[in-house]
Amino acid sequence: MSKMNDFIQQETITGIVPMTNKDRQYSFWDLFLSTSGFAIATWCYTQGAYVAQYLTFNQMLINIFSFNIIWVFIECLPILFAVKYGIDLWIWLRAVLGKKGVAILSTVISLANFGWYAVTADLFASSMIHLANNFGLGLDKGVWAPILGTLCVLLGTLIALGGPDVIKGTNRFLVVALLFVGLIIVGICFVAVPISDIMNVQPAIQENLTPIERFMMSGEGNVAVAFSWSTQAFVLPRLAKSERSGYWATALSYGVVAPFFAATGGVMALAMFVKTGVYESDPTTMLSTLSTPTFALLSLLLVAFANIGTQGTGSYVNCMIVKSGMPKVSYKLMVWIAMVYVSLLTIWGGVEEYFGSFISLAAYIQGPIIGMIVVDYFILRKRKLDLRSAYFLERHKAYEFTNGFNLVGLSCVIISLLVAVLFVYNPVTKHIQSPMFLLTTGSGFTAIFGGLLYWLASLTRLKRYMLKDKDSVKI
Repeated sequence: MSKMNDFIQQETITGIVPMTNKDRQYSFWDLFLSTSGFAIATWCYTQGAYVAQYLTFNQMLINIFSFNIIWVFIECLPILFAVKYGIDLWIWLRAVLGKKGVAILSTVISLANFGWYAVTADLFASSMIHLANNFGLGLDKGVWAPILGTLCVLLGTLIALGGPDVIKGTNRFLVVALLFVGLIIVGICFVAVPISDIMNVQPAIQENLTPIERFMMSGEGNVAVAFSWSTQAFVLPRLAKSERSGYWATALSYGVVAPFFAATGGVMALAMFVKTGVYESDPTTMLSTLSTPTFALLSLLLVAFANIGTQGTGSYVNCMIVKSGMPKVSYKLMVWIAMVYVSLLTIWGGVEEYFGSFISLAAYIQGPIIGMIVVDYFILRKRKLDLRSAYFLERHKAYEFTNGFNLVGLSCVIISLLVAVLFVYNPVTKHIQSPMFLLTTGSGFTAIFGGLLYWLASLTRLKRYMLKDKDSVKI
């Protein structure tokens, strides 16, 4: 009996068993700090530097905060059900995509999400190499970057194996420290370089683009980043003690704290351009150039270890996503497999080179899912789910659909992705193919179009197929 209780507890924390009220351990501040620690990884600096190349200082701030706040606050609405039922997004998505549909898309999206952690591992390696070189060790980046990056992945894996308690404890210290560092960094940038010079920098990337096209190209990057949180954002909130704290802790972390650090990265990139004539996205290089030696060393150390914390949280979250589709696979086995995969991406080193295309392509898959889950949650299922069918209990097969696939939901994802790539915006070639892009961005179009298709399908005879749980929903 003791072993059975331990197994149930383990499957509740690192599995897909619904979280009961007594098992929920995260207050508002616990969730806010844990989510913020995940959100403010140094990839935010990379994102801010990417946006800064397209816009002026004022445009950059408007772009980063407006696109992130709008989309994050919308996409986080279904967190209310995550807390209510004690489940994550992907359990609900069994009603939208089917059991096998969830298994496939959760795996594909997590494989894409793990590319972010290769970026954090690269930045960890860069930080450590800078620290070592400041002490005269002279480490060769070509040799040591893959080794130190892999070390970051390994240390993050150990945190992920510890589960939510270890993640919570790690982030309590790191988030407060990094928020403090972020505020000081902004001040250092304005001291190192006159603010008037920063505000007068003209966009480095013109590419025969009009001002509105540049603005929306940057917006595409910010919408894509906002969407990147969506499929991960609904895992930790199931640990929250109330629906209100679950929503606001998550929305404020991804919608306000993360954009602040992205804006900090943008300011640093502009300051670097003024001082050196070169745009730089590596925060370790920017810190070493702009700040005093003492503060640079402290900041580099904190930035380095922040990446380990992010690696751990990200591994936990994405392995939980995959487990929603493949519940019988051991969580620990998934974490070790993820470690090998991210290590290989880190050693390859190509993710950051294709950063803009990478985040947009990932968002093109996530966008339709965001649109559909909001429509499904508020309009079709009216905030009610048949939990028995969601867990495929005996005689409860409402979400089995067609051999485990909801053909309507999957069709909406595929059609939205193809239409966006072929007719709105191609993220690989960065070619704007329709004026619609200037209204919605490419990623935003996939969310709107995917949700619209799903809603229109519910107005036809397909509604009976989509709502097979109509007579079985009890709660």
